[in-house]
Amino acid sequence: MSVEQPLWRALTGYRVLTMLYAIGLFVAAYERFDRPWVAIAYYVVLAGWTLGTLPKVSGAASCTKRFLVIDLTVAITGILLTPAADSHQRIVHDGPTLPSIWTAGAVLAFAIKGGWRWAAFASALVGVANIAQRGRPTQDTLHNVLLVCIASIAIGYVVEVARASERTLARALEIEAATRERERLARDIHDSVLQVLAMVQRRGSALGGEAAELGRLAGEQEVALRTLVAGGLVRTSHVSEDASLGAVVRAVEEPDDDDDADPCDLRSLLFPYAGAKVTVSEPGAPVGLPPKTARELAAAVGAALDNVHRHAGPDAAAWILVEDEPDAVIVTVRDDGPGIPEGRLAEAEGEGRLGVALSIRGRLRDIGGTAELISVPGQGTEVEMRVPRNAGDPENVDSTRGKAGKER
Repeated sequence: MSVEQPLWRALTGYRVLTMLYAIGLFVAAYERFDRPWVAIAYYVVLAGWTLGTLPKVSGAASCTKRFLVIDLTVAITGILLTPAADSHQRIVHDGPTLPSIWTAGAVLAFAIKGGWRWAAFASALVGVANIAQRGRPTQDTLHNVLLVCIASIAIGYVVEVARASERTLARALEIEAATRERERLARDIHDSVLQVLAMVQRRGSALGGEAAELGRLAGEQEVALRTLVAGGLVRTSHVSEDASLGAVVRAVEEPDDDDDADPCDLRSLLFPYAGAKVTVSEPGAPVGLPPKTARELAAAVGAALDNVHRHAGPDAAAWILVEDEPDAVIVTVRDDGPGIPEGRLAEAEGEGRLGVALSIRGRLRDIGGTAELISVPGQGTEVEMRVPRNAGDPENVDSTRGKAGKER
């Protein structure tokens, strides 16, 4: 909802109430008017105009410049007609004008529609009309005119600031959404295209001959593609040398059609990873998670195993442990490889190798979870992925964005 929309609703009520107030003042002082029929004629026009134009002050689109000019003309006409209807004694003693405080509604419409400059213009015309009908500037007249002028200009300025803030927020959300989509594409590329290019490079180098040239070209394309993927990510924080890998601009996740589907058993998605070198330990009962959450968690496990194969070697053993706790599901992937040297993750990021940042931490962050990587040189690597039971709750997902990439 627009920030200024409540102001239009308030202005609609203000116009009706001040119209009734002006008519009530006239009825209370009817006997003091020299020519009450002039006031009656004006109030008939004022009531008809106020009630008939209520839709015009329901929003900025319907409140046209033509309406504002006519509305202000009705207010100024009522001010200038006051000497023709009221007694001279009441005018000299600063009696109210025919429209009374209804006039401020016309000025406020200018403020909400066009900002403080329009408000200053309208309040200046009303001030001149008030001084003209009095015949001379009095203290009360100047006080009322100045009050309307300051209030309308202040409201107009607030409206301008609110509109600028809305435009800035809309632009920021567009950038976040574009970056989020770019991150998703980068993650998919890392899990597919880059892996294939790396394999072609390794196999080509091993075979030699023409295959070696093909492998060299594949390696060049892999480097170029990694550079492109890395350049598309905008880091927003640098918590630590390792934590900065997962800190990227985020956007609100669009609803997934599978969010309301029946829970998916995570075990069925992790079972295909089991093999001679990979041991899967899981509970005897189903581990139910929303389908999207289960798929992303299983994909993160696959990315962790791929890292084991690439960096620890094909002979390294890996263990997958699934823990089904009341408030969270924890999946731990551990290997017996050489471990990750200190600073290697930051160096990998600089080279465009974002497997940990995107395929693991990025996926977990997307579903409201966290990932912790623990590695000691010579003692293997352990990746612990935790997904809360309420990971599908948007509020829980939002709360993890500021923690992306941080070690628990």
